Amino acid sequence: MRMQPIEPGNLSARSYVAVREALIAGSFKPGQRLVMQELADELGTGITPVREACLRLVSEQGLELRSGRFVCVPGLSLSRYLEIRTIRIALEGLAAELGAAHATAEDIARLTEAHARFDAAERARDVTAALQHNRDFHFAVYRLSGMEMLVGQIESLWVSMGPILNVFYNEVEHDDYAGADEHLALIAALRAHDGPAARAAIERDIIRGGESLIPYLEKIGQSLTPA
Repeated sequence: MRMQPIEPGNLSARSYVAVREALIAGSFKPGQRLVMQELADELGTGITPVREACLRLVSEQGLELRSGRFVCVPGLSLSRYLEIRTIRIALEGLAAELGAAHATAEDIARLTEAHARFDAAERARDVTAALQHNRDFHFAVYRLSGMEMLVGQIESLWVSMGPILNVFYNEVEHDDYAGADEHLALIAALRAHDGPAARAAIERDIIRGGESLIPYLEKIGQSLTPA
């Protein structure tokens, strides 16, 4: 996914959203160097809003500052992946469990449609669409919790997950994503208003989704770090 030129307005905030969305979408690889002037050219804005946006993402640990001219996507190691996974399991599991109490028939219908779009994209091996539909599905679940701060924390974690998914889809040999079954189990749990079952489905989804990534990171034996 390429970033699109942004509309006039609060350029710093808009630049932040654009770069953050690109990170979540998996547009950048772990260790990739991002030159601020090049980002500004792509977004059609000046260097100052982009620098402010990057510094904000640095403070959120989505980027690392390397010089006054460029930032880097954090490198990827097994320990970093496992740390992110552990936090995701805790927060996303909590959101799903809380959301089970609020799920309506309309919510279940929307989630079923979102899962169908994800499944179709996976079968077509349309990586960009699969990532977007998977994200749509998950956050539709988490918003059912009614806790905006919790959802915001999960979104921040997905800033770090996007580059990891870039590696997963482009460098790791893996079978078809097994998490589709967990999506269906999650929908069933939400339909039954079964919070613990919803949490368990999310936990299995996160763990199974990375099953082939862990051996890859163990094999390379070192971080994918900035050049």
